Amino acid sequence: MPKAWVRRHKRDYYYRKAKKENYRSRASYKLLQAVEKYRFIKPNDVIVDLGAAPGGWLQIARELVGEKGFVLGVDITEIAPLGYDNVVTMKADIRNAETTRKIKAVLPRPADVVISDVSPKVSGVWETDHARQIDLAEISLNVAKSVLRWGGNFFVKAFQGDLLRRFLNETRREFDVVRVIKPKASRKESAELYVLGLGLASRS
Repeated sequence: MPKAWVRRHKRDYYYRKAKKENYRSRASYKLLQAVEKYRFIKPNDVIVDLGAAPGGWLQIARELVGEKGFVLGVDITEIAPLGYDNVVTMKADIRNAETTRKIKAVLPRPADVVISDVSPKVSGVWETDHARQIDLAEISLNVAKSVLRWGGNFFVKAFQGDLLRRFLNETRREFDVVRVIKPKASRKESAELYVLGLGLASRS
């Protein structure tokens, strides 16, 4: 990584805050700020965290659901254990259809919330990176539709751009309420934002 980026990252308020509070990522605060405003994760919930490495969102999710909840983290890389009996991790690729079956097999019951901070490897070509991010958001949405209970919630990263409207329309077809969120912890210069779907609609 460029030295200038590393220096800027280390000066970052949320980077330093995460180090001080023993969170694995500054991204922890993005989830925490969104939940504080919209209350879409509650005590005792079952949570699926897609793209969970290195585990910053897993830490927040475990704090929110408490000892009687359940959190499953899924990523293509290994995730160091958090040390809680009710936090389980799985090395798997959400682009593989078999992963959804594996997720459902691990859950104690249908999930209350699916959260996804999955990101592509950034190429530096904006059109390519935007398309890849939206593709991963759509895959996350498909996983959510399969593993969520009716009325469940969905929170996913997206990038601003031409394809975002299509993804928002897809999400609105599945959830009663959809919000676009830019947490304070998300850098202002970043095109990153988050889409929140509240209340998975019943098909019956």
